[in-house]
Order: sequence, then structure tokens, then C-alpha cells
Amino acid sequence: MAELKLSETRDLTRIERIGAHSHIRGLGLDSSLEPRGVSEGMVGQEQARKAAGVILQMIKDGKIAGRAILLAGQPGTGKTAIAMGMAKSLGLETPFSMLSASEIFSLEMSKTEALMQAFRKSIGVRIKEETEVIEGEVVEIQIDRPAVSGAASKTGKMTLKTTDMETVYDLGAKMIESLGKEKVQSGDVIAIDKASGKITKLGRSFSRSRDYDAMGPQTKFVQCPDGELQKRKEVVHCVSLHEIDVINSRTQGFLALFTGDTGEIRTEVREQIDTKVAEWREEGKAEIVPGVLFIDEVHMLDIECFSFLNRALESEMAPILVVATNRGITSIRGTNYKSPHGIPIDLLDRLLIITTQPYSEDEIGKILDIRCQEEDVEMSEDAKQLLTKIGHETSLRYAINLITASALNCKKRKGMVVEVQDITRVYSLFLDVRRSTQYLMEFQKEYMFSDGGDANADAMHD
Repeated sequence: MAELKLSETRDLTRIERIGAHSHIRGLGLDSSLEPRGVSEGMVGQEQARKAAGVILQMIKDGKIAGRAILLAGQPGTGKTAIAMGMAKSLGLETPFSMLSASEIFSLEMSKTEALMQAFRKSIGVRIKEETEVIEGEVVEIQIDRPAVSGAASKTGKMTLKTTDMETVYDLGAKMIESLGKEKVQSGDVIAIDKASGKITKLGRSFSRSRDYDAMGPQTKFVQCPDGELQKRKEVVHCVSLHEIDVINSRTQGFLALFTGDTGEIRTEVREQIDTKVAEWREEGKAEIVPGVLFIDEVHMLDIECFSFLNRALESEMAPILVVATNRGITSIRGTNYKSPHGIPIDLLDRLLIITTQPYSEDEIGKILDIRCQEEDVEMSEDAKQLLTKIGHETSLRYAINLITASALNCKKRKGMVVEVQDITRVYSLFLDVRRSTQYLMEFQKEYMFSDGGDANADAMHD
């Protein structure tokens, strides 16, 4: 009997891309802020994760503002991973902005304006509004249509009830149109915003669940509301200060939010918004949610940007600044002076410094395990051990890059599991930094503009 083959269908609407840090789900800490060995995609760096957890707790409590944290360590020691873990642990309510220091030099605005916009994006405002809502179950809708079309507008009556009371409302033409758009019928539970007249369909009443034998999957059953028909409800909106700035800076500011063409925003506009937000805070209408601004490769900023950061951190509207660098003692951009991490001493003094250590061979093995799961690659134990050894002797990033390459090589030879031969094959195809430098030193005379000498020898030792 011929085997029936079903054609495979792929869901093209949801294509997931695997990024360098897509496996990070949090900082991997328990309730007492103690780091677990392997958790939420994080491995090792226990001291750094614990320190980041303490900072995280202070951010959540709102007790820390205008402070800055520096994540310092060698390349490939998980600095960006810790920052991503912090972002995931904070949740959606707390604003988190991320930018690379070199970005601000390529934008069509001044460096300080770009930094100020990044600062304002990282400060949230939770605005509270009280609205009057009519909420009840529709008992009956009567619409009187005029006999001659166009002679007069439609009128009607709608009966709404809760478990305690029942009221008849007169309907105007606009209200009838809204009810028609929402396809409201008797048995639906609806909410009407008194200020705007907006109708929201909450679902169908449980008492009408047996009206029809079959219903669509989107049909939701809810309880009939209790108490008064008219209720006061508190609505909370979360926006960033930058969004308020953009909307108020031009006539069609909300469109600029979608296009990204925000341009430079005048200081007067920002001052007025700060005054208004301060008024709302005093009245209890709004509260400030200090977020996190993460600047990667901070050594790429110049002396002007560092001076601006120094001043901006003193403002009461400042977010938590997290910066990361992999540089040692190096020149401060824009000057001839050298400083630790390429950051001026006065700014370094403000920073709480968290250091990351190089990963051990065992930790590299665990990270490669997680990456294999993330990239959906099945690998034999021997191949994993070889890859771990390569990662320890060259770099973790190089070993991670070999995972997908070896999986493709395995696919080519029609294998199901990545073996040692696949790792060996891609190791010979793709060079790491050390082997590439060695090759350059051997054949440097055949390359253009080759210096030779000590520079290459130094690269070998890095």
C-alpha cells in the first residue's frame, strides 16, 4: 500500500532569527540574589551577576538614580550578556535603551543631543487617568429607522443591566453607528467610555452560553458585571520622556515617532515638559520610572561626551547608566592623555565597577551546550569536547561561530549528529585570530603596505 505523504507547511509569518544573545532570559539569580550555576542562559561570572542583581534590586525599588555602573573585562567575557540579562529581568514596565558609543557620531545631530535623547528614552512616565465607564450586559437594543430615507436620523433605546440594576439609555445616531461597527447584540457585555463614547466589547455573558450550539474560537464568556452601571476606573499609560518631547516638539510629532525622524529638540520644549511632569507628580497624576541606558564600547566616546555624561548624571531626571568596555589603560578620545578604560578619572570616580573574568574550560563547555540547543544542533560528546578545547585555546566567540558551520558540514555528508570530523573540517576552513596573524607574518612581504616587525608579534600575544 502506497504511503500517504503529507506536504510540510512552514509558518512564514513567524521567522525567528538567532542572535548572539538570544539565549539570555535573565541574570539567573534566586530570590536571595545568589547566582545559580547555569540558569536563564547565564553561565559562570557569578560575582559579576550577583553585583548586577544588587543594582537591579535598587533599580526596582527606585532608590537609585543618576548612578552609573561600568562592566569591564576582556573581550568575550559576557559583558553584553549581563546587560541583556538585566534588561530581561527588569520586565516591560521599566524602560531599557541600548546603544553603541560609535552610533552617536554617525547621527544627523550633535553628539550631546543624541546622548540627551538616549537619556530621555530611558526615563518612563506612568500617567494615571480616572475615567467614567458604563459597564453592563446588553438586554435589548431597539433601533427606530425612519420610514423615508434621509428624512431624519436613526434613534433607539438600549437596555443595560448588572446583577444589581437595569437601565434604559436613549441612543443617538453616532452611538447606533458605533454599536453597529462593534456588532453588539443582546447578551454581550460591553463597556462605554463616557468621555469619548468609545464602545469596547468585553465578551458574551455566561447566561447566554447556551444560545448557540457552535461558536468561533474568539468567543469569550464573562460574568455579568455587579454593582452600579456607572463606574470610575483608573487607566495607566506608560510613555518615555523622549516620546512626550517628540510629540510636543512639532505639529505632527506623533508621526515622527514612527518615522524615526525626530531631529533636534529645543531645550525650552524639554524644560516645559519637565515642569508639567513635575506638576503631575505633585498632583499624584504621574510617577517617574527611572530606567536603564546601556552604552556599549564606551571608550569610543570623546572628552566632550564624557563631560556631558558627568553633568547629565547630576540631574534628578537621570536614569541608571550602564557602560561596558574591553579596553585597558588607553587614550581618552579627543585628548593625548591616557586613562584606565579610556574614561576620564572624574567620571570613573562616579562609576561602580563590575569586572568580568575569563571563562574556565568547564564554563565554555556549558555555554557551547546552551548555544547548540539554541541553534538546534545535535552534537556528539567527543565533538563537544573538541569544540570546548578549541574555545579554550582560541576564543569562545570563534568556537560559537563553528557550531552552525559544522552543522552545515554534517548536513552535506547526510549525517544527523555533528561529529569530530565536522569540527576538524571547519577548523581547517576558517582561521582564528592567532593562526591568521601567523599566516600574515609568514607572507607579509606579499601584502600591500606591510609594516612587519613588532606590531605583528604583539598581535600574536593578544
